[in-house]
Amino acid sequence: MKIILASASPRRQELLSQLGWKFSVKVSQIEEIITKIHPGEIVEELSQLKAHAVFEQTEGDVLVIGADTVVADKGRILGKPVDVKDAVCMLQNLQGGVHHVYTGVTLYLRRNGQMKVRTFYESTEVTFYPMTKEEIEWYVGTGEPMDKAGAYGIQGLAGRFVKEIRGDYNNVVGLPVARLYQEAKQLLI
Repeated sequence: MKIILASASPRRQELLSQLGWKFSVKVSQIEEIITKIHPGEIVEELSQLKAHAVFEQTEGDVLVIGADTVVADKGRILGKPVDVKDAVCMLQNLQGGVHHVYTGVTLYLRRNGQMKVRTFYESTEVTFYPMTKEEIEWYVGTGEPMDKAGAYGIQGLAGRFVKEIRGDYNNVVGLPVARLYQEAKQLLI
């Protein structure tokens, strides 16, 4: 069976490879339209849009995996920063506090002409140490935050600012692989 990851994220590709699955990558070209309010529902909706767009372009037995990640802080959804100023603002708000990272995952399976869909989200709580203005400006200056939800990558240079996490570390990176494996097992039964 073909497995397709509907994401251009190198982090997701690296995480998915930890399962030992052979997969290809096909990026959906959809407009991300949000109709939900709760962060978990938002990432489920976006992961479903991405997975469905790629699934519609496939034939035969296939498993398509779509994912989306957001950071939620004090009721606000933080996606990828639009510019340096936005990244600095996000990190100023996150420093010294607790926020949540949500990743939604959708699995579209077609096997023997039958189709199944499973969507879920995982949430992880992240606590940051206080950060000085100089630390934030230095970090943003590295360029690392610019393509990451919440303007940081826990697996990179921002790891030095993370005091504690509660939940799945891989979820913060962008794909809860252990949960994905369990959900895929149930889908294939």
